[in-house]
Amino acid sequence: MALQDHLPPLNREFVSHFGEMGSRWGINRTVGQIYALLFISSRALNADDIAETLEFSRSNVSMGLKELQAWRLVRLRHQPGDRREYFEAPADVWEIFRVLAEERRRREVEPTLSMLRTALLESPTNDDERHAQARMREMHDLIDRLTTWFDDVQKLAPETAMQLMGMGTTVTRVLELKDRLTGKGPRAASRGSTRPGASPAEPPARGDKTA
Repeated sequence: MALQDHLPPLNREFVSHFGEMGSRWGINRTVGQIYALLFISSRALNADDIAETLEFSRSNVSMGLKELQAWRLVRLRHQPGDRREYFEAPADVWEIFRVLAEERRRREVEPTLSMLRTALLESPTNDDERHAQARMREMHDLIDRLTTWFDDVQKLAPETAMQLMGMGTTVTRVLELKDRLTGKGPRAASRGSTRPGASPAEPPARGDKTA
């Protein structure tokens, strides 16, 4: 039986999409489809269920589940009276995002930060190295600030984090107001500038009051 015989159209479309997108996210098609199936499943599934539904070999399913466990994106469950292992995706979508972001940080961001910190401790010997080190410092400072922000967000309750993400335009307005009040920031600077050769506008003179 083909995939379309095991899943309703909506579920099939979701599973197929995750398989196609898997390679862009650094995982293979098999792992992407296994995760998608577990994510939308209303119950925990064992390896035989997954292999039959997706028409994958049992060995490919086992390897895919091990990779998902390494990413902490699936949880192991046991059923009473059944010796087989069952798997499910975390129910909380925010928890899935948090774990995925944390794993990508550990695997990708932290090694880059470590390399940059080491490079910034070196003493440049020529102008090219000084320029390169200055650029590295900019990259380090940005990544370091983002990871600090991420750590702060990680400590928030899911409801609070969702509210924070929904405040994007509100935060922008607050920052713009701060720039206007302090006269700092690019927006304030652009408002204070005039065209080359143009004179600043003078306030209109008051007319004399007549009796």
